[in-house]
Amino acid sequence: MKVKARHWLEYRSEEELETWIREGRITSPYFHIGGGSNLLFLNDYEGTILHSAIRDMEILSEDDAKVLVRVGAGIVWDDFVAICVERGWYGVENLSGIPGEVGASAVQNIGAYGVEVKDLIYQVETFNMNGEKKVYEAGQCEYAYRDSLFKKQEMKHVFVTYVRFCLSKQEHYSLGYGTLLQEVQAQGRCDLRTIRETVLAVRNRKLPDPGQLGNAGSFFKNPLVPQAQFDSLLQIYPNMPHYPAGEGLVKLPAGWLIEQCGWKGKNQGAAGVYEKQALVLVNRGGADGREIMALAQAVQASVYRKFGVRISPEVNVIA
Repeated sequence: MKVKARHWLEYRSEEELETWIREGRITSPYFHIGGGSNLLFLNDYEGTILHSAIRDMEILSEDDAKVLVRVGAGIVWDDFVAICVERGWYGVENLSGIPGEVGASAVQNIGAYGVEVKDLIYQVETFNMNGEKKVYEAGQCEYAYRDSLFKKQEMKHVFVTYVRFCLSKQEHYSLGYGTLLQEVQAQGRCDLRTIRETVLAVRNRKLPDPGQLGNAGSFFKNPLVPQAQFDSLLQIYPNMPHYPAGEGLVKLPAGWLIEQCGWKGKNQGAAGVYEKQALVLVNRGGADGREIMALAQAVQASVYRKFGVRISPEVNVIA
């Protein structure tokens, strides 16, 4: 089920955004979005939706080892990945197929297959509702697992306009997560194009096409639990998959937890848990945001009852 906004404003440059701010065209309430692939609106939005159509890209500096590239927030993320692979720039290939746009990647700190975009970001350029431009160093962005400074409520008036990435030109790969190494080796070669094609194939096997079946990708974050809690869980569930998360923490796959609770392939009205990947909630047809959220809350409650672990949405819920 679709939701509507009272106003939609799309700007094509920082200058156009600055003009809108100066002329008072952006009235409250307002909400800035990227591609919208990671949002769940519970109701129509009675305000202004802002969207960046800044889609230019330039190389700021380059040598034999690395390249610094400035990328407009409105460029589709996977289009940027494809450009990097084509040009022989290493770093983003594991993030192939993630929906959304470049600006949102820096807000959400997207990640997949052992890579997070925070490790590739050099700087984030922003514009705020006071008409001020500010450039944040990566270390100022407070990056954490699927989180950043830009997701805080007090940063609602700050809009990402460009992201600067520092990418390697020297051959190296990150293949240590899950079965990615085996999947790549099965192709008989290892290069950027092969890794991208492999990641896309794996994602297509596991995740539904949002054009065919409504979904927001991975709905929940993989929870981080203290080592002591994990040790206790392992006594009960010796086959529980897990990954080290540093600083005495262990990451648990939310999809596995949900599947153990019997949710995989199960529906609650027109909302359901995808039969191929329990981390994904889907709209079977006609479900509104509140129905999807009701299912999410039921899943969260059952995971907590069984494991004592709280899972939280990766999707941004807009009430």
